[in-house]
Amino acid sequence: MFFISTLELKGLGNRSYLAGGPGSAVAVDPPRDIDQVLAAAARRGVRITHVVETHVHNDYVTGGLQLAQVTGAEYLVPAGAAVPFAHTPVADGDTVAVDEGLTLRALATPGHTPHHTSYVLEENGRAVAAFTGGSLLIGSVGRPDLVEPGLTEQLARAQHASAHRLAGELDDEVRVLPTHGFGSFCSSSQAEGDTTTIGAERRNNAALTKDVDTFVAELLAGLDDVPAYYAHMAPANAAGPAPVDLTPVRQADAQEIAGRLAAGEWVVDLRNRIAFAEGHVAGSFNFEGEGQLALYLAWLIPWGKPVTLLAETPEQVAAAQRELVRVGIDRPAAAATGDPAAWVRPGEQLAAFPRARFAGLAEARGRGENVVVLDVRRDSERANGFVEGSVHIPLHQLRGRLGEVPPGEVWVHCAGGMRAAIAASLLDATGRAVVAVDDGFDAAADAGLVVSRPLTGGIA
Repeated sequence: MFFISTLELKGLGNRSYLAGGPGSAVAVDPPRDIDQVLAAAARRGVRITHVVETHVHNDYVTGGLQLAQVTGAEYLVPAGAAVPFAHTPVADGDTVAVDEGLTLRALATPGHTPHHTSYVLEENGRAVAAFTGGSLLIGSVGRPDLVEPGLTEQLARAQHASAHRLAGELDDEVRVLPTHGFGSFCSSSQAEGDTTTIGAERRNNAALTKDVDTFVAELLAGLDDVPAYYAHMAPANAAGPAPVDLTPVRQADAQEIAGRLAAGEWVVDLRNRIAFAEGHVAGSFNFEGEGQLALYLAWLIPWGKPVTLLAETPEQVAAAQRELVRVGIDRPAAAATGDPAAWVRPGEQLAAFPRARFAGLAEARGRGENVVVLDVRRDSERANGFVEGSVHIPLHQLRGRLGEVPPGEVWVHCAGGMRAAIAASLLDATGRAVVAVDDGFDAAADAGLVVSRPLTGGIA
């Protein structure tokens, strides 16, 4: 009998896997914080004998090298990936024995990267699961545009061919276990559903239901923005990431926090957006620890800028550390926890700004107030409808375009409230009067606001 354990990396929108038999196992695309992989193996009572990478990752720092070093496992990396550290290069068709009657077979599936490799888990010669990394996803495929712009169409066509190879070689009941597709921007679109099989993808995946020209045209037309920090992930993985350090962060007092802000460093408040709006250190930014912290903080922060974390408890800081090392933000400069009043020097006050719903925005407009409506959603979201008269600056561009926000009180919104809170904190830190709209975008029309669609041929 075999087992497959799934490790959810919700903040990154990815999954990692541990698969094996009674005595040994293989880890697939492990995260940077390898302790959870080791814990999963310990719960199963198995030894990790192999660690495999489907590709050199673009959206997170791998823990594969350290995991292999710690466990003594054989580290399998696709042969086409030019990496300098000790590993076993894997070519199409190579097999390794995982446990008695259980083997892993490499299947070249280029597209997400030129060297991308999937791994088919076989029990007594029968395929039972395919670890497809960034190749065949649930209802989608991995993006083909993260390697080199000149290769994008070629890789998109390779994605189509790779999907057909998987579907052609594997039976309908074989489970498809991708790494991407659960929120990661490495996916060309996000998964609908939690599990899938080759048979389900054969019926529902555009890569398997459409001809190659139609598939490629639609895939390329639907590609979204690429997080800025992705530029640092593949080089870090190709060079061989340093071991993780999750030891507690040094504590800072109010004087140090003020000094770090004065030096232009980032002070990040991890509390929920309601608490932040009610009272926060002036100049700090709100990235909720329970949201997609790593994705958005890594996307917005100038790379290498020191960051200080503020939170209610040490446990929240530790959780944030774990999220951040996954994207290469290794050691916060400092941290502070407890009562926010202790984060400011004597005589200083916490800053605050109001929150509202779309109904409140409609009322403010109805009173004729000088209201600036700022939409910080991505282009693809705005294409499906926007508040008439709103200014559009996607969140990931806002820091560099603050001067484009018109004068007046800024009511900032996104699709649900989290990104609006980040944007509101960025604006608040510059001294702008801001209201964070904490509401689902569907409520805009219900509130009486006019929701329009862009004219064909451009984004309004």
